[in-house]
Amino acid sequence: MDQRYATSPDQIPGMDTAEMRRRYLVEDLFVADEVRATYTHHDRVVLAGIMPVAGEVPLVGFPEIRSEEFFDHREAGIVNVGGPGAIEVDGTRYDLEHTGCLYVGRGASRVVASSAGPENPAKFYIVSAPAHTSYPTTAVAPGQGTVRELGDPLTSNRRTLNQYIHENGIRSCQVVMGVTTLHDGSMWNTMPAHTHDRRMEAYLYFDLPQDARIIHIFGRPQETRHLVMANEQAVISPSWSVHSGVGTSAYSFVWAMAGENQAFDDMDTFPVAEMR
Repeated sequence: MDQRYATSPDQIPGMDTAEMRRRYLVEDLFVADEVRATYTHHDRVVLAGIMPVAGEVPLVGFPEIRSEEFFDHREAGIVNVGGPGAIEVDGTRYDLEHTGCLYVGRGASRVVASSAGPENPAKFYIVSAPAHTSYPTTAVAPGQGTVRELGDPLTSNRRTLNQYIHENGIRSCQVVMGVTTLHDGSMWNTMPAHTHDRRMEAYLYFDLPQDARIIHIFGRPQETRHLVMANEQAVISPSWSVHSGVGTSAYSFVWAMAGENQAFDDMDTFPVAEMR
């Protein structure tokens, strides 16, 4: 498990590109038959990826979280960004198609990931946060969450947002999670950009052509920075940072938050003309 310590906005001006990527960019999440995990001290969130190819892959505890089982004190949202697969939780199997979501509550013991076939393996993206109680493990099929249509093709940001884990959907302690898909011809996400000092957020960009890239904008709105990101890479966004991006083609992304509250619209937006 990789460790990422919390950062202050005052540190940003002194960082070069290599340091910004080392602190905020999460690469190589999906490696055959491994669990790749990153622990960020921003709200103690764990980002992980599992790509089962040869067989089943269990999600077990890590020394860094000091628990025998991964879910002893945690919950998680899981989105499949690959081929068909399944997550088995304490003997119950949940089939997940591409962009399907599973919430796993605190107290789950045996959690095992598998793919329908090695030629098109599942890729399970996991976002986990500490949990104070247990909610039922619940699956939701692609497109069956709370759907919101946002943006305008005239500003190149027409997108469909599917809320899966949220205060009016799948219940959780902290984790809020969903998938946004840009329409053909649109490239901008989350513009105007916003912050929410009460929650950290992480994006996983996917369904992006291998030769395409995302320019992800972060930092204080009056002093922004950017990261150039490829397909199936994640970015950690501290609560003080804006998070927005533009791609060289259309794409999808998993957004996930944890922190003070679960109110999706609790955000502080910044007009484009005021950003620097």
